[in-house]
Amino acid sequence: MTTTEQRLAAIRGGVPARRHNARTIAALTGNPGCTRRAVLDGAGVDKPRLAERIGFPTRFGQSRFAISRGNAFEAQVKADGGAELLRLVAERLGVSPGGAATWTDLNADGLTQRHERSRELLTAADDPSPALFDHPLLSLEIAGQRVYLEPDLVAARLAGRYHVVEIKSFPVVDGQADPGKVAAAAIQSAVYVLALRELLAAAGHDPELVSADVVLICPRDFANQPVASLVDVRRQLLVLRRQLTRMDRLDALLARVPEDFTADPTAEPAALVAALGAVEAHYAPDCLAACELAFFCRHEARGHTAALGRPVREALGGVASVTEALALADGDHPGEPDQAEAAALLRAAARLRAEALAGRPT
Repeated sequence: MTTTEQRLAAIRGGVPARRHNARTIAALTGNPGCTRRAVLDGAGVDKPRLAERIGFPTRFGQSRFAISRGNAFEAQVKADGGAELLRLVAERLGVSPGGAATWTDLNADGLTQRHERSRELLTAADDPSPALFDHPLLSLEIAGQRVYLEPDLVAARLAGRYHVVEIKSFPVVDGQADPGKVAAAAIQSAVYVLALRELLAAAGHDPELVSADVVLICPRDFANQPVASLVDVRRQLLVLRRQLTRMDRLDALLARVPEDFTADPTAEPAALVAALGAVEAHYAPDCLAACELAFFCRHEARGHTAALGRPVREALGGVASVTEALALADGDHPGEPDQAEAAALLRAAARLRAEALAGRPT
């Protein structure tokens, strides 16, 4: 066991590492500058358990109703050997399916068998005909740990390319879907695209055969009729690769963490809070939708401008606390030389607020 592995085991408290999945990998890209999260995820710490132990339990996740609705919609879309699904995908891609595509359900075998069979079928070079693969099992290496991933479907060899197909139960109303949900689907799909590209590359094929255009299938206008959309995930792929590269450099991250740092979920809550406080965090409000420790980090960041979001933090560069920002706005504090731009912005905002309040009817 290497020194790095020993440190990671000590950070976990000696318990087995919690395995990632596509959702947790996608969530890594939400705050790439957060050392605390990168170290905890790199070590495989059970963050929901840790958050509960320190008194800030996780408050997000899919409801049972949403999961059941999603499963029902996926089963409907995949019915009859994927005939309607093939038509939707081919029509959206603007290609001819070239007749009926073969349908292969890869959801039945055990983990090792599924992964091997998925690899063999997806990389087969002697069959140019279109094919649909239901729940193939892909994999990625995250911080030295092999993670298995399961896209809803892969459409192979349509016009010579591979496309990841994701089926989601959120509606497309008048041609528009919830931007936040589409963004979440895009980064999760990028994880599958990256894993599929690595699979083809390892087999000696061109990884660019896997399109960066993901096919997203959703219900139209709250009905059960499916509609297909294309989502370009090239930007998400760049962000994902950058963060995974950072995770692979765990030695550099660990060098910024106290040697005795531990997130052992059996430790006393006060000791855990103190330990977490010694590791740099990078809280932003959108962490609340992606990280299990977000409520703790928000509490910790209270009174700091960082808690107001990235746009505020960037606009007020060099102004760390809300108290200091208010003093600069009132002119009570001259500020440091590097705060001149932020101070001018704050004073202008204070003047505008005063003028607005002065003109407000009583």
